[in-house]
Amino acid sequence: MATADDTDQSSLAAHREGVDGQRVALYAVLGGLILFYLSPLWAGLTTAFKTQAGFVSTSPIVPPTPEWFTVEAWEIAFATMQGGLINSVMFVVPATVLSAVLGSLAAYGLTKLSWRGQVGILVIFLAAVFLPYQSVLVPLRQFWSAVDLAGLLAFAPFLAERADLLELTITHTAYGIPICTILFRSYYKTMDDDMIEAAKIDGASALRIYRRIVFPLSLPMFAVALIYQFTQVWNDLLFALVLITSRSNYVVTQSLNELQGAMAQDYNLQMAGAFIAALPTIIIYVVFGRQFAKGITGAS
Repeated sequence: MATADDTDQSSLAAHREGVDGQRVALYAVLGGLILFYLSPLWAGLTTAFKTQAGFVSTSPIVPPTPEWFTVEAWEIAFATMQGGLINSVMFVVPATVLSAVLGSLAAYGLTKLSWRGQVGILVIFLAAVFLPYQSVLVPLRQFWSAVDLAGLLAFAPFLAERADLLELTITHTAYGIPICTILFRSYYKTMDDDMIEAAKIDGASALRIYRRIVFPLSLPMFAVALIYQFTQVWNDLLFALVLITSRSNYVVTQSLNELQGAMAQDYNLQMAGAFIAALPTIIIYVVFGRQFAKGITGAS
C-alpha cells in the first residue's frame, strides 16, 4: 500500500525528470545555435590552413590533412597586410578614444548640467546617428580637398606624409561622437544625482565633478563605447577608399581588399587575410567582454 511519503517521492522524481528533460532540450538548442553561428568561422579557419589543392578536393568543414596542411597563406597574407595593420592602429586608436571621451563629455553636459538649448542639441545628435555614410562622401572629399591638410602640415614631414590618416582620424572621431553621446546619455540617466548635488554644494566645478565622480563611474560604459567604436572604425572601408589616396597609407581593410582583388581564386589566402584583419577585434572583445556586458546592462 502506497504511503503519502511514497507519493511525494514519486511526484518529486517526476518533477526532476521534467526539469532534466527541459534542460537537455535547452542545451541541445543552444548547442545547435552555437554550431550554426560558428560554422562559417570553422570553414574559414580550415580553408586558411589548406593548400589550394586541398581546398578544391575536400569540403570546407573538413580539417586539413597533413598532406594538405600549410601556413604559407598566413605568411603571404601577413606580409601583404602588415603595413595596413600598422596604419590602422595609428588612426583607429586615437579616433576611438577621442570619440568616446568627447561623447562622454557631451552626454554629461546634456544630462547633468542645466542650460538652454539642450533639447535642440540632443535632436541634432540623434539625427547625426542616423546619417548614412554614403550621403556625406562627396562633401567630405570636397571639404578635405579645400582644407589641404598635407599643405598645412608641410612644416612637419612625418605628419604631412600621413595627412590621409589624419583626415580619416578626424572624420571617424566626428562621426563617432553622436552615437557615443547617445550611449553615455542612456547610462548617465540611470546615475544617482545625490553625489553630484553634494559636490555642487561643496563648490566643485562641473569639470571637477566629471573628473572625480562621473568619469570613474562611467568605466563600464567606456568599455561599451570603445569596443563599439573600435569595431566600426577598424572595419571601415568606405571612408578609407574616399580619403586614402597614398598607397603607403593604406589601412587594413584596403590591404585585405587588395589581397582579394589580386588573387581572387586563392581562397585560403583570402581566409587567412580575413582572420588576420579580424584578430584585433576578437582580442578586444575577449579582453573587455565582461565590462562590455556590465555597461550594456547598466544602461538598460
